[in-house]
Amino acid sequence: MWVLFAFASAFFAGLTAILAKCGIRRTDSTIATAIRTVIVLAFSWAMVFLTGAQSGLGDLGGRTLLFLILSGMATGASWLCYFRALQLGDVNKVAPVDKSSTVLTILLAFVLLGEPVSAYKALGILGVGAGTYFMIEKKAGEREKASGLWLPFAVGSAVFASLTAILGKLGISGVDSNLGTAIRTGVVLVMAWGMVFVSGKGAALKEVPRGELGFICLSGLATGASWLCYYRALQDGPASVVVPIDKLSILVTVAFSGLVFHEKLSRKAALGLALLTGGTLVMLRG
Repeated sequence: MWVLFAFASAFFAGLTAILAKCGIRRTDSTIATAIRTVIVLAFSWAMVFLTGAQSGLGDLGGRTLLFLILSGMATGASWLCYFRALQLGDVNKVAPVDKSSTVLTILLAFVLLGEPVSAYKALGILGVGAGTYFMIEKKAGEREKASGLWLPFAVGSAVFASLTAILGKLGISGVDSNLGTAIRTGVVLVMAWGMVFVSGKGAALKEVPRGELGFICLSGLATGASWLCYYRALQDGPASVVVPIDKLSILVTVAFSGLVFHEKLSRKAALGLALLTGGTLVMLRG
């Protein structure tokens, strides 16, 4: 059953990127992140009470709570980086870098969780690495948006996303996945709104276009659905398998980016997508 949850997570995660991109054309990415976190938090706690998971609040140990908080902080950092990268660059280039967090997650899972790295996983890592390179390579004559400043943010998103997976795995041991998701979302909320006001962007909240606000809220709903599926899968399945499945969301993202933003893949980028997808699928056999 956890495999189905992992694939559902991938679908909603892919949809999230497109909806978010539609919502940050004129809206600051930090403000958009803070707004959508409110939606995700409401969604998460609604699921907690619908499933009766709130009864587990009194059973949370200090170690579990610590890892949930750390996981939330890593998620907040990943989101801030990811949506800033989306605002500066094309979805088809940002998404592959973000999804390359799979490689680091597998390595961290090996070191910290003792999950083995088989020959299949090693081959998959090579495929993901090569595919990511081909997808982000600049085409001849193309000028990068914002002088390529999207790339450091995309890399930061990938690093923090891998830490999120590992810390989340450690933090949800013996804890209902819905409750764990809701707690860590609260941490993300505090972090995101803190960034809004620390950076002096609070006044810009009134200037968010109504149409973009709708897309931001929809992206929050998609994220909430993705998280609930992801951490349900992570609770029962190995992190080194759940994470690669979740990263297949890039297929959804690329498909919708073509339909919505008319972003086209070059032959080299298409080869990269094939390598990235193939590498991800190979990891599942390991």
